[in-house]
Amino acid sequence: MTKKTFANLISLASAFGLAASPVAVAAQGAVAQEGVAQEDMSDLSDPLGLPSSTTVFGETDPNLRTATAVVNGHVITGTDIDQRVALLLAANETEIDEEELIRVRMQVLRNLIDETLQIQAATALEVSVTPQEVAQTYTRVASQNFGQNPEAMDTYLTSIGSSPASLKRQIEGELAWQRLLQRNIAPFVNVSEEEVNEVLKRLQEDRGTEEFRIGEIFLASTPENSAQVQNNARQIVEQLRQGGSFVAYARQFSQASTAAVGGDLGWVRLGQLPTELSNAAGQMQPGQLVGPIPITGGYSILLLIDKRQVLTADPRDAILSLKQVSISFEPGTTQAQVQQRAEQFATSVNAVRGCGDIDQAAASMGAEVVTNNEIRARALPDQLQSMVLGLQVGQATAPFGDVEGGVRVLMLCGRDDPQTQNGPDFGRMMAQLEDERVNKRAQRYLRDLRNDAYIEYN
Repeated sequence: MTKKTFANLISLASAFGLAASPVAVAAQGAVAQEGVAQEDMSDLSDPLGLPSSTTVFGETDPNLRTATAVVNGHVITGTDIDQRVALLLAANETEIDEEELIRVRMQVLRNLIDETLQIQAATALEVSVTPQEVAQTYTRVASQNFGQNPEAMDTYLTSIGSSPASLKRQIEGELAWQRLLQRNIAPFVNVSEEEVNEVLKRLQEDRGTEEFRIGEIFLASTPENSAQVQNNARQIVEQLRQGGSFVAYARQFSQASTAAVGGDLGWVRLGQLPTELSNAAGQMQPGQLVGPIPITGGYSILLLIDKRQVLTADPRDAILSLKQVSISFEPGTTQAQVQQRAEQFATSVNAVRGCGDIDQAAASMGAEVVTNNEIRARALPDQLQSMVLGLQVGQATAPFGDVEGGVRVLMLCGRDDPQTQNGPDFGRMMAQLEDERVNKRAQRYLRDLRNDAYIEYN
């Protein structure tokens, strides 16, 4: 399973609900029978002459799950943490050192405590999630990643050191929390027509200005632990720059309400952000990672996912019809030979009179042609986007590639430019504002649950 696929698995699972399985703790004890002589016991039931009272040295049960924290009576064990950490590490496919692993385990423990509090709050208010509903969601996740084969996902989770029970617990936790918010918070959130109209008016006034799609990981801090939290944030940035999944890290570490959606803030304008984040985002390019940035209450790590102009058609949303023409090389081909063949290839392609002749011309060049009539420009790599969008119909890009993958060109055969955007309608904007307020209240609600909880750490 690839990193991208498994990161999607976490993302899909969290979209329905995710946390760590309840643990049954076995109590061990011995019942002493009085009034029976030791020699009688030996004769009747102990042919080996073993003493009736023993002291055991070392582990008596290799499968014993040692409690790491007890949350209002619910036990979170080291096994629960190990299995959740395994999910995170599998999603990132990056090696981490011992110090980083300790920090990851502590964060996962905090996440498991929050999930436990969410499930307990839902149970107390009679918001239930049945085992059948959890199983249905688990099967859905499996079908989207393993072709409708839950057994294959079971095997995979076990192979990475996690378990189906861990993923199902996370599903239960998020389903319970979502239902609790829908029943006890969402109905009491009100957005007036005047507020919606004011936002829509500002959108029209801001037409043509830039807006940014940003991912954020927020770590809360106090004056007492600020240095430690800042160091933790730096380590997260380092892991992300080494190839870690931003979505997976946001889900596990971010303390903002957007953690459930992988830290995605959606499309925002700079004026909507705190000054510190606005200043940073305005200097960023798509794909760039910045942080940690000190802000009120903690530190933020920003990823600029994309940017565009408000209510303005983006050329990258054009639907293109492309023909990819490619040549390959025999093993042992030198770089000089590749360069010469690529130049000949480019000359031959440039001599073709448009897309109608390219298939026949490719056959004479020993090249292959692949056609895609509905590809969005933004789906292309950044370097190719600008090249292709600068073409006229019938023109081809310069050759690109390498010895292993071959050399290819893209020929533009058609282009449907996007229509000018009118922006969200009244209903969509109201729903968006309501969601923002529900998320803020949910964050405060969870903070209150933490403050009222009785938590024992081991």
